[in-house]
Amino acid sequence: MSHLSATRLDSYALPAEVLEGVRTAGFEFATPIQEIVLPLALAGRDVAGQAQTGTGKTAAFLISGFTRLLRAPPASPPRGPRLLTVAPTRELAAQIRDDALALGQFTGLRVQAVFGGIDYRRQREDLRAVPEILVGTPGRLIDYEHQGATTFRDVEVLVIDEADRMFDMGFIRDLRKILRKCPPYHRRQSMLFSATLSPRVMELAYEHMNNAVRVEIEPEQITASGIREILYHVPTAEKLPLLLGLVERDRFERTLIFVNRKSTAADLAAALSANGIPVEALAGNVRQIKRLRILKEFKEGKFPALIATDVASRGLHIEGVTHVINYDLPQDPEDYVHRVGRTARAGAKGDAISFADEDYVFSLDAIQKLIGRSIPAEVADPDLYRAPVSAPGARQAGPARPGARRPRPPRPAPPPRKPASRSGHSPGKAEITYGRRGRKPRR
Repeated sequence: MSHLSATRLDSYALPAEVLEGVRTAGFEFATPIQEIVLPLALAGRDVAGQAQTGTGKTAAFLISGFTRLLRAPPASPPRGPRLLTVAPTRELAAQIRDDALALGQFTGLRVQAVFGGIDYRRQREDLRAVPEILVGTPGRLIDYEHQGATTFRDVEVLVIDEADRMFDMGFIRDLRKILRKCPPYHRRQSMLFSATLSPRVMELAYEHMNNAVRVEIEPEQITASGIREILYHVPTAEKLPLLLGLVERDRFERTLIFVNRKSTAADLAAALSANGIPVEALAGNVRQIKRLRILKEFKEGKFPALIATDVASRGLHIEGVTHVINYDLPQDPEDYVHRVGRTARAGAKGDAISFADEDYVFSLDAIQKLIGRSIPAEVADPDLYRAPVSAPGARQAGPARPGARRPRPPRPAPPPRKPASRSGHSPGKAEITYGRRGRKPRR
């Protein structure tokens, strides 16, 4: 699949305000999913779409949503958002908000995102302005709705992004609550997007959408066509030396390194820093404000490598990621697709390098079954390995066997006891103790 189709975006009957935002964002030709989704969505049809990340689905639902809102202004001021987008992660919600601000900058439509980790009261106060476009994670959205800070009764366009992730992260109950608070499916337009249209995702679509058109882009190839995949079978203890050798040989410019555990992320960040490679670590225990700062600096190229758990594998659009490294093979096969999808975006080329060690090699069969082919395996040249410089106080940068605990350090020996007196009593026993006011205790 080529990145762009031959269809120009200005060939669609879009409002002038939307077209100006599209041109300013640098978009000229539609991507394949936009070429299919836009005619359906602009005609008012519900859509359930499957596509790889980075194929332009966010722009597809934003462009069609903006067009609907501008063409049919409400008869009375709305009490809540007219376009509601539900996203499973904070990072994805923030990314959709940024895209909406860029594409809709000439529409006059107000955009707001709500998610955890940011000033709760500030977000609630901003909702008083009643933004026309609201993006949020399920928990924060339902929380504000319960408090009366917003309402979903006036939603005209509903978008569910990364629907499969909603199930994986346990958000499906909150999502269903939100759907019940929205107008009935025949009184709104609904769009659902997912990396895989699994039976449970399609059941959600059948239940809450109005005869949705199913759209699939390249179902025969789940990962993007521009990704060059490589697999190394390597023991856990040799993963760091191999990684150092690859970094030295290939001179990675902008690299995402994925691990399965936040403790591994911290250890690997310390090890790479000790070996002269500037990195930051992004995991679930990092505060949201710090997460956003780290992502901003990584996008700006202030450091070449970002270590992340799967908190960062979805919904992030970072231009120019040249390499994705699965330092740990993911235990969920679908996470492999989402991780490697961080590179080769928007038609670019990229490398996805995976390490299969004794702890996580068991995930390999399920991953290859999902993507429908074997990942090309290579044997690393022994000269490629580099002896690492140990970080002061750092542990070995590798995962513990799943479910296993790290060994505890030995307890210090207790101090030696004082020798007993000749009478057989310890010296402390012969001393008289006093109460709180210095009086002798009563006998």
